[in-house]
Amino acid sequence: MHSRREFLQVSAASAGLWLSRTQHPAPAAEEPPATAPPVRVIDCHAHLYYGNGSADLEKERLLIEAADKLGIQQLCTSLLTPKRPATVEGFQNCNRWMAEACQRHPDRLLGYCYVNPEYGPEALTEIRRYVEDHGFIGVKLYNEHRCTEPIVFPVVELAIELKVPILHHAGHSHYFNTEQPNISDGGHLAELARRYPESLLICAHVGGGGDWEWTIKSVRHAPNVFLDTSGSVTDDGMIDMAARVVGVNRLLFGCDMSFTAGVGKLRAARLTAAEKEQILGQNMLRILARRSNS
Repeated sequence: MHSRREFLQVSAASAGLWLSRTQHPAPAAEEPPATAPPVRVIDCHAHLYYGNGSADLEKERLLIEAADKLGIQQLCTSLLTPKRPATVEGFQNCNRWMAEACQRHPDRLLGYCYVNPEYGPEALTEIRRYVEDHGFIGVKLYNEHRCTEPIVFPVVELAIELKVPILHHAGHSHYFNTEQPNISDGGHLAELARRYPESLLICAHVGGGGDWEWTIKSVRHAPNVFLDTSGSVTDDGMIDMAARVVGVNRLLFGCDMSFTAGVGKLRAARLTAAEKEQILGQNMLRILARRSNS
């Protein structure tokens, strides 16, 4: 076992390999050779902070520093308004600042374009602009509207055209969430996926609160819905169940800024090194290749 000090001191290349190891070390003959290429680690769910002042730039620096310590090569990142529903000006500011951050860290940050679907023409223009002109890799939707509402469909159709994923905020609670009355859950995303089988949807933070077992089961028959492993909940067996029910090829490593939880739950999962490598980055690379190969 590695101590916390050793963990924080490990280099980016070796950290990826260490993250992918099983909880119980395999016999020496099964360990990857010393010359094996470093595991590609991509955090599919990260955030920057609204604003572009010195304090927010310092938080941006700390985000990159945390990624360095954990061996995370790239962070798929969005920037949200502090209050929602977002206005047009609000999400336009978010995407402009996100693009500037990507320019500062071109090898580390990959941007999602955040919009509020109720502003149809402005939202669609924003998505096309930031994907085509600024190289954003996907769309971020929050809880302004449930994903099964027709007002969201044009956004999904444009994402299909552009061959980019939609990372959708989600959670399944057993009580009415007064703070997020329009929150989507895995069942809603599965319904949207059936309507649009060409789409590629990412159900955010399976460990972000609510009934994660229900969420995992709800998307099992929706092959174009991926599960993001992020969230501060670290219940034993969460990743194992997701791998068993949904399949390792549909799980994406994510932290959603809970870095210790994000790394720890994957380390603890009873999966092989090869399966963890898939989750850590290979699956996200496959998603990103959809557009780059078009």
